[in-house]
Amino acid sequence: MTPTRSASDIDHFHASHLIPEEPQIHESAQGPRVAPAAGRTAPTPRPVPGPRSAATPRPGRPVPGPARPAPPAQRTHPAPAAPVRAKQPENRSAPQLQLVPASVGGALDAAEETVDLLLESGRAPGDILLLTTGDQHPWTEHELSFGEAAYWAQQDASDDVFFADAAAVDRTKPRPVVVVAVNGDDHGAVVRSLPVARDRATALLVVCGDPKTVNSVLGASV
Repeated sequence: MTPTRSASDIDHFHASHLIPEEPQIHESAQGPRVAPAAGRTAPTPRPVPGPRSAATPRPGRPVPGPARPAPPAQRTHPAPAAPVRAKQPENRSAPQLQLVPASVGGALDAAEETVDLLLESGRAPGDILLLTTGDQHPWTEHELSFGEAAYWAQQDASDDVFFADAAAVDRTKPRPVVVVAVNGDDHGAVVRSLPVARDRATALLVVCGDPKTVNSVLGASV
């Protein structure tokens, strides 16, 4: 015979078994969701590296190394270049020749000093072409890094001293004064470049180098 339960026994059974389970289910379902949500929002803000990226491009394009080509004060009066060019047909084959004795290692310095003296004496920067038979002048290396078109365009502008490798002397244009630095040991380069350099000079050719080497190429006229 099944025992009969009173109303108080049934209430006691619900209180001890069914009621505690409901809050436990709700707490376990809600608890884990709240904790990760709070955890994810914490690392969200990150510093933006704006100031560093803005500072990096500041160096920009470097200024050509040598300060000798075209001081600003002298660039303002390139007028003497025009009359000299007009006389090119007369003087092209017979420029005045000068030799500045210098070793291979000192030829470039001697050539730069010669350019300085020419500018101080009143020559316009656009009147002067400087050629090197050995290592390129730092100005040449720097300007060629921006492309040959931009480099040779400066020769066409004729408003500044132009530096070139003697290997490219055939691409140079006549100027009143040509200064050659014999700063390399390649005798063949000197033999090839000096006669063309003399042809490019419409008024004056200055060669800085070993006198024996220069005389062997250009003869006793130096």
